[in-house]
Amino acid sequence: MGAWRVVWWFGFVSLFADMVYEGARSMYGPVLAAAGASAVVVGLVTGAGEAVALVMRLVFGPVADRTGRYWTLTLAGYGLTVVCVPLLWFVPRVGAAGLALAVTLILLERLGKAVRSPSKSALLAHVAGAVGRGRGFGVHKALDQVGAFAGPLLVAAVIAAAAGVIWPGMAALAVPGALAMVLLVVLRIRVPDPSVYDGASAPVATGTLPTRGWLAEAAGAGLPAAFFRYALAASLTTGALVTWGIIGYHLVVDDLVPVSSVPLVYAGAMAVEAVAALVVGWAYDRTGTRILLVVPVLVAVVPALAFAGTVALVLAGVVAWGFAQGVQDSTIKAVVADLVPASRRATAYGVFAGIQGALAIGGGAGAGWLYERSLTWLVAVVAVTQLAALVLLWTTLRTLERDPVRR
Repeated sequence: MGAWRVVWWFGFVSLFADMVYEGARSMYGPVLAAAGASAVVVGLVTGAGEAVALVMRLVFGPVADRTGRYWTLTLAGYGLTVVCVPLLWFVPRVGAAGLALAVTLILLERLGKAVRSPSKSALLAHVAGAVGRGRGFGVHKALDQVGAFAGPLLVAAVIAAAAGVIWPGMAALAVPGALAMVLLVVLRIRVPDPSVYDGASAPVATGTLPTRGWLAEAAGAGLPAAFFRYALAASLTTGALVTWGIIGYHLVVDDLVPVSSVPLVYAGAMAVEAVAALVVGWAYDRTGTRILLVVPVLVAVVPALAFAGTVALVLAGVVAWGFAQGVQDSTIKAVVADLVPASRRATAYGVFAGIQGALAIGGGAGAGWLYERSLTWLVAVVAVTQLAALVLLWTTLRTLERDPVRR
């Protein structure tokens, strides 16, 4: 198979998988609210979910590089997600335990992302190296976002057909989940070693690393200093970007839109995210890393708009949120692949995500707490953190331009 064709196959796997977890994610705020959660709990759970999806990559990145089981971990991670999401159908059927079940399934779904992401990104980085990593990751992300757009639409349609009942929408996501697993197994059979597309790299199946303790690997021992500076700068934007759970909670609690319309708003954000991934990926390959300076600016304006009292301003905030998400989930990852040796990519993606997750859980809980007390303070705190992120990102990228890291 040609390199572009493999990128597209990976993209279609992500398309169907994103229908599952983004379809569910679009309703996490209302799901938790229906189970009895407050805004603080919604912020804590969704922030913790993002932290699990990020921090646990500290474990699964080194495991992938040490064992070479990139495909096994990718399959296991996707499998965990496509099983847990439809099980949300049982939440209202277990009585008082419903909230605990919802929280558990949400966190397990996010764990699935942690299991697969370092390995999937390492596999994709090999293939994307043959077509341009900015474009390769951008196209993959765009296909990913088609699923992220279609999943919420499917959920919205099912909820509307069920007269506003949330739970059938969760059960319906079992169908795209099954399709994602079938495509992934076929791709695994047809492309057992994607490193053949990246001639400068060792085969991904070797799993060979210098001998170090696991804790040293999880801490990123031996990775370039520039990688850590970049990871900290990018993570400041991740931690301050309010979670969709809180935005969805705001839409429902403040009666801005009907419950069945929340997935439609989220689908719009996913469409914006897809466009952002393509546009910024294309610009990154042509103009370099400074295009990433747009992210702190977008993150800073999100709460001022998304938590307004009018639908028009909230939708503007959702657009900014989607654009920031698109860049964070695509082009920012491409930079990581350019900063570290090919044999350490899964580890680097795990460390990078771990730093992001450490800030994400605090950011999610803090945003939920401030949301209930003072929107003005929430806007101010996010703005200050993004000013710091902008300065750090600017200085880091200037350093990289003067002294680029060579693999």
